[in-house]
Amino acid sequence: MSKRVLQGVVVSDACDKTVIVRVERRVMHPVYKKFITHSKKYAAHDEHNRFHTGDMVQIEESRPISKRKHWVVLEGSGDAVAGRQDGRPGGEAVPVADTPADRAVEPAESGGASA
Repeated sequence: MSKRVLQGVVVSDACDKTVIVRVERRVMHPVYKKFITHSKKYAAHDEHNRFHTGDMVQIEESRPISKRKHWVVLEGSGDAVAGRQDGRPGGEAVPVADTPADRAVEPAESGGASA
C-alpha cells in the first residue's frame, strides 16, 4: 500500500528534529456549494533541522516515530534546501547603490519666472 504524501507550510520549528506543518484542503459545502478551506496541523520528523517557519514542504506517512509524529519531511522549496539569505530565492542581495534611499535627488533649479 502506498504512503500518503501531503503538501503544506511549516508553521513552527521550535522543537528539535520536528516541524509542525499546516496542510490546507478545499472542500465544497454540501448545501451552499461554496468552497471552504479546512486546515490541519501535522508533526513531522525533520532529521537535520533544515526547514524553518514559512517553508513549503512535502510530508509522507511513516511508522510512528513518537507519540504525535507519524510523518517525515520529504522535500521542501528551493529556499529551504539551498539555504536562505535575506529571504530571497537564490540568495541574491540588493546592491546598496540601487536602493532609492541612497540615490541623491538633485533639487530643480528655479531660473527666474515660474508659472
